[in-house]
Amino acid sequence: MQRDAPNRALFGLWGLFWLLMVTVEVQDSHDNHGIQWWEPYLWEGSSCLVATFWLLLERRVSARWNEYLAQPLRWFIKHLLWLPVIAVTFIVAVYAIRHGVYALADEVYEHESWSFIFFYESLKLSLYAGLWLGIIFGLESFERWRHEREQLLTLQKHLAESQLAQLKAQLQPHFLFNALNTISSLMQVDVARADRLLTQLADLLRASLQASARDMTSLRDELKLLELYAQIMQERFAGRVTLTWNIADEALNAQVPALLLQPLLENAFKHGVELSRQLVAIGVRAEKHGDELRVTISNSDSSLSTAPASGIGLRNCRERLELIYGARASLRLEQDGGGVSARLTIPFRSP
Repeated sequence: MQRDAPNRALFGLWGLFWLLMVTVEVQDSHDNHGIQWWEPYLWEGSSCLVATFWLLLERRVSARWNEYLAQPLRWFIKHLLWLPVIAVTFIVAVYAIRHGVYALADEVYEHESWSFIFFYESLKLSLYAGLWLGIIFGLESFERWRHEREQLLTLQKHLAESQLAQLKAQLQPHFLFNALNTISSLMQVDVARADRLLTQLADLLRASLQASARDMTSLRDELKLLELYAQIMQERFAGRVTLTWNIADEALNAQVPALLLQPLLENAFKHGVELSRQLVAIGVRAEKHGDELRVTISNSDSSLSTAPASGIGLRNCRERLELIYGARASLRLEQDGGGVSARLTIPFRSP
């Protein structure tokens, strides 16, 4: 299958070339009343027939020579070594066909001396052989480049998928450690709340395991996971945090990388609520803006100096965005009044 594309292009050009050759020969013979109508077709047709035989033979054995495509001189030499054999067989076969057809028509095929014929036809054949070898080399080289490029892209895709799987695997224990740490802090002071949080954590882990089985999910499902996480954190910091959700309806079906937003909300609690003695407001906002999805998770009463961007959660989020979207996605931390906002921008994609 790999060789179908260059062969189709080659034989398409080959057909056009011989059509042009026949047309020119017929046109040149049109005003010569000493030439019968079928003679130009015989002359060019016989040459086309024998030349096509050699082209088909070259196509059958060319695979063994294509290993030298990276060494053009060697590739051409391998082909040109056959030129003397081709020239002799071509001339003998072509003129045998012509003489045979003329004999069947009770005509005599007159031509120049054999020494001139071998010299002239060999010279013309060498020029045409060089032309077509150049075309064949170009087509085969392009096909090899295209095939190697596809292999490289496939390899890069598999590598990216492996990296994404590794990043998601890193997020799971990181997320679980922080959730358990939250519950542990309540065990000594409020057993009932700690028990309630364990139940909520079980629901959260069940949902996160389902989400981790997918590379992409809808924003609607991702927000359900965020709400489960937020319930646990609001239990821990009861009376210290308010949470608002401002989600545009048209944004809910947008496809987002699974488990991407949870580390951003976790940072809002960690660097806002945990470090503040005042009531902290956390807001989650999502909207469709043109062909982009924009998600903002912000918290009050914090600053960038106390919210480093080098944590595992943010670092993994940025690496995943780079692998999936390249330069088309961004994740920025910005000082926003008296707080910090994490602003995520990704291409808007529907299922």
